Amino acid sequence: MLDEQQVRDLVNEHGAIVNQGRPIKQIIADGDIPRLNAATVLEGKVSDSVFRDDLLTREGQPIRLMFRNNRISTHDINRGAIPFKDQVLAFNHDHMLMLVKEVLGSSQFKVEGLLPSSTVIPAENLKLIMLENVLRLYMAESSTSTSLYQHWLAAKEKGKEMLNYAGHSVTISSLKPNGVLPYLMDTPSTKDEVDKTTDVQFLIDAGICSWDQYVQIRNASIMAFGLVSQYLSTKGMVLVDTKTEHGINAYGRIVSADELYTMDSSRFWKKDDEGRLMTREGKPVSFSKEFARGMVKEKNQQFTDEQANEIAVRYIQGLQHITGEAFDPDLRPRDERIVDSANLILDSLL
Repeated sequence: MLDEQQVRDLVNEHGAIVNQGRPIKQIIADGDIPRLNAATVLEGKVSDSVFRDDLLTREGQPIRLMFRNNRISTHDINRGAIPFKDQVLAFNHDHMLMLVKEVLGSSQFKVEGLLPSSTVIPAENLKLIMLENVLRLYMAESSTSTSLYQHWLAAKEKGKEMLNYAGHSVTISSLKPNGVLPYLMDTPSTKDEVDKTTDVQFLIDAGICSWDQYVQIRNASIMAFGLVSQYLSTKGMVLVDTKTEHGINAYGRIVSADELYTMDSSRFWKKDDEGRLMTREGKPVSFSKEFARGMVKEKNQQFTDEQANEIAVRYIQGLQHITGEAFDPDLRPRDERIVDSANLILDSLL
């Protein structure tokens, strides 16, 4: 395991270099991956997707390559690039996928020789179900507008006794900041430019999914939440909340579509030896993107290099706590890593 000083040295010495590189759209335009010429590139908050109608596996399944980037987004705004973030989340996702794959399914293809640190993910181009499936076990203090905490604060200020949130009715007095909820809550949100928390009936009325599809997603996710929680308990951690995305594959099955139980998509809190939540300055010791959200003081703020490096340190430390393994980064230039991984995947699937 890398200690804190080793992590800081790694970030300070190599962070700027591993952050450098062209966007995948430019790499393709420059002809570095000829088999992706004329492909569609969709740029997302933390990953970019590449697909083309004739990009199919030997079995005829449509391929979507997802390229993780180092961007960090908070409050639906891109705040800049974080050193090693792409590799950290790749390791994080790969580790957790092994725990829940049998329950949630996966869009990913198995490619022999592809490193866990690969920031290129080989996946089936699913028919996406346009919702974010959010499960919450605690009411984490959060500055995001979709959070239960912000809705609770607003209801308190209006003097309400009950809070209606994503189809759940709870008494205001039964909730407390960073406190455990009465039960594990499913609180879906839309997948829009600005996400909006909603209830199941809205999703059905809007044609986003059917009731049967939602029940399948919810039930499988609750089971996976339990599996991950049980695993984290062995690491002295608790799963606070998480979000997953889903789609329908070529065989008509609903499977997970994106990253699973990463520090971007989930909150993890540390427990002490007595099983109590550890705190720092009155707040839970957290391994999640919430640390970065707390650095945001202005709407369009971009993180400084110093802030970006500090966030990188926290990501790497969090990864080691979650997996119990030392972070083993690939220090090659980002463009080289991307091109090599993409070609390995295409050699395997086409």
